[in-house]
Amino acid sequence: MTDELLYCPDLDRGIALLKQLGLRLDTIFPADDPTVALLSGSDARVRLVRSAPGSTDAPAVPEGIQAIDPADLPPVRPSFVIARPDDASWKVGRAGMRYRDLIPDRQGGRYIASHIRVPDGGPVPDYVHFHAIQFQVIYCYRGWVRVVYEDQGEPFVMNAGDCVLQPPLIRHRVLESSAGLEVVEIVVPAVHATHVDHERALPTQAIHPDRDYSGQRFVRFVADGARFSPSQLAGFDACELGIDPATRGLASVRVLRARAPGTPGTWSLRHGAELLFHFVLRGSLTLDEHQLVASDAFTIPARRPFVWSHASPDLELLQVALPGDFAIDPV
Repeated sequence: MTDELLYCPDLDRGIALLKQLGLRLDTIFPADDPTVALLSGSDARVRLVRSAPGSTDAPAVPEGIQAIDPADLPPVRPSFVIARPDDASWKVGRAGMRYRDLIPDRQGGRYIASHIRVPDGGPVPDYVHFHAIQFQVIYCYRGWVRVVYEDQGEPFVMNAGDCVLQPPLIRHRVLESSAGLEVVEIVVPAVHATHVDHERALPTQAIHPDRDYSGQRFVRFVADGARFSPSQLAGFDACELGIDPATRGLASVRVLRARAPGTPGTWSLRHGAELLFHFVLRGSLTLDEHQLVASDAFTIPARRPFVWSHASPDLELLQVALPGDFAIDPV
């Protein structure tokens, strides 16, 4: 079998042409802005690398283009990040989905958070696949999407407010969505490979809802069953989405809302998490001097003092923390 390295300015077109020649897609990365695709046939393997349009001086070896081994994560480089939506921030990613980067510096390559949308409803051109990751959670922000997972029964619909934990290597597929679907996804590591499973059909006949996937369990949180209780953050209630126990403390995911909406308040705080990420689901909040509204995201480094104030009556925040158990204290 021969190994070939090819460059092309349009990765999707290159993949389509190679498929016409009898090759099949095996791996693609990164999902938010695909740069490398690995394809194979009966007597050839091809590494297809996206190059700049019109480039004639592509290097012989694509240096630095590789997925991160989830067992060998780079050291975290914490930073304070605020990500606001604008038309220029969206890119076309895997399976035609649009991606917006919510942590552009990736905290040193350790984390990626994406705001993903599907503008047009209907079938999604996806395939049975799995990811080489350490952690991956998807929260449905707007609209609905129908998905199917290995050993988890028939396809089901995620509606706004629903969430799934996708354990490492679990096979799954996105089937169809509403027009204007939006989800928020957080993954470790930042650059990870998507592998196609050509042999697996979904749904699987076997159903194992408590199956262990590399030390994690699949979680499907349904918003209709949400229950709020006082959080460790004074003045806020929290709904735990079940991620902490399912990951054995690796991460926690919760929805926060002000306990006394509309009451003027100021919270001066600091935390001890390696990653503390928030996405504004609805309402508004002032972080230090920054006014935040729906679809804004922010990441606060550990031990950096910060001030929350002017929470609107309808404020809701999605909070993702690694590790799951962390301290947050008044300053």
